[in-house]
Amino acid sequence: MANYQNSDALNNLTLGKTTSYVAQYTPDLLQGVPRSLNRNDLALDQANLPFYGEDLWYGYELSWLNSKGKPVVAVAEFRFPCSSENIIESKSFKLYLNSFNQTRFDSRESVQKALIEDLSRVANGDVEVALFDVDDCPPLAIAPITAACIDDEDISVDDYDFAPESLKHAQQGSGDEIREHALVSHLLKSNCLITNQPDWASIFIEYTGREISRAALLRYLISFRQHNEFHEQCVERIFCDLQQHCQLQALTVYARYTRRGGLDINPYRSTTDKKAPRIRTLRQ
Repeated sequence: MANYQNSDALNNLTLGKTTSYVAQYTPDLLQGVPRSLNRNDLALDQANLPFYGEDLWYGYELSWLNSKGKPVVAVAEFRFPCSSENIIESKSFKLYLNSFNQTRFDSRESVQKALIEDLSRVANGDVEVALFDVDDCPPLAIAPITAACIDDEDISVDDYDFAPESLKHAQQGSGDEIREHALVSHLLKSNCLITNQPDWASIFIEYTGREISRAALLRYLISFRQHNEFHEQCVERIFCDLQQHCQLQALTVYARYTRRGGLDINPYRSTTDKKAPRIRTLRQ
């Protein structure tokens, strides 16, 4: 994505650079990346987005000291509205959470308050934070997948360049054959925009409209295999491509990425104004 590469918002990131870990609470470690970098490329108006949604993150390595100096650990759930100005760059997020390690807080509530204030400031949006005990975290219970998996489609793949044109003639049936489908693929792989590290995800797609060829959809998703974008950007691109080529009455795209550095990122975009569901796949 050449239009990103000259952006100061990316050039100034700690991502891809050698950094030192800080063990004392340091909010300034957080860095934001404007969502507009991707949305300009998709011709999206930040004030009039074609979707609702949020980015649902889980932090598995959050720890701090209580008032007596005893370590406390928790699992954190973070919800960033897709209407916020910035996404949080993940490496800076990890460094920021690490800075809690040797810092004393009077209560769990004071930790939660600090997280909400710091993240909302950098995202420029209202961020929600919930903290859970590591042995009592219902949102992270592994749930059975009820969506139909498309990964067994018998297709041949020779080209791994990003190919949105795979969806141009993907719909099947006549115009009055409107159906509801819930699909999942575990084959989504993209690469970090800056470091080129692989990002792995299971992607859930629910739609109402003329049926989409599962083979064409799978071929399209596989075409992200060498594609370089952040998690949130990939999901918005998938949402926009499906809407553009398939003209769906309703659409939800939800990617559950595997964790890296104690964080997983799960972008959720939908034509329906709902919260991202709390589901966890086996490999998360």
